[in-house]
Amino acid sequence: MATVTHDGRETAYWSDESTDDPVVLFVHGSGQRHDVWREQTGRDGYSAVTVDLSGHGESEDVDTAAGPETMAAYVDDVAAVAREVDADVIAGHSLGGAVVQTLILDGAYDPEAVVLAGTGAKLGIGEDVGALLGDDVEPILQFMRSANVLFEDTDHPAAGPTDDLMREVGIEMLRRDLSTCDTFDVRDRLDEITVPALCIVGDNDSLTPPTFSEYLVENLPDAEYAEVPGTSHMAMLENFEAFNEGLDAFLADRVR
Repeated sequence: MATVTHDGRETAYWSDESTDDPVVLFVHGSGQRHDVWREQTGRDGYSAVTVDLSGHGESEDVDTAAGPETMAAYVDDVAAVAREVDADVIAGHSLGGAVVQTLILDGAYDPEAVVLAGTGAKLGIGEDVGALLGDDVEPILQFMRSANVLFEDTDHPAAGPTDDLMREVGIEMLRRDLSTCDTFDVRDRLDEITVPALCIVGDNDSLTPPTFSEYLVENLPDAEYAEVPGTSHMAMLENFEAFNEGLDAFLADRVR
């Protein structure tokens, strides 16, 4: 683990041992940590860097209200790490994808390309999820497991560890993250994101369905679409082989 100090706080990040180019910085989603990207690290063809957003895992928290203030703080986290590691590509999942889009639009960092995984130009949590954001994380985890929200295969080996990650991060961070997602909408600014983008999504993602990624591809100036078969929202874990194939193909064609 390494840290970078910025804006009065420390943000933690991890770099694998690869020296391959490009450097890809991976940004986690709501209620997660850097290690949700474990199947995308330590691979040939690129150097992977993962980050804990403020208040998650090993990163110091920031006192911000859910919504634009928190989004700005997360953008600052990612931009600081990106500058520290000289990131070529920034990949974000779900909330992380919203952070990446905002980072580009704010001019906080200028990568060569972006990967937008299981995300959209507008995100909303829905009434069912919002009603479960109380003081205990278990009801929302039970809902996500029973409704096949995170994994199409609810017995997938990664499903239990993903729940555990969310328990460790805690309901306060999950509530702040999801509430921040609920305010995110950059549909009228997508034409400003001109870097090459891979929009990759699980074919049965119920949180950020394929139509969200299709909308991104239709409205971003330079974007391509990839679908991960047999998966829901956590496609990079549920079928990491197919996810990684899509990532590798994009990097080989557009970055390397």
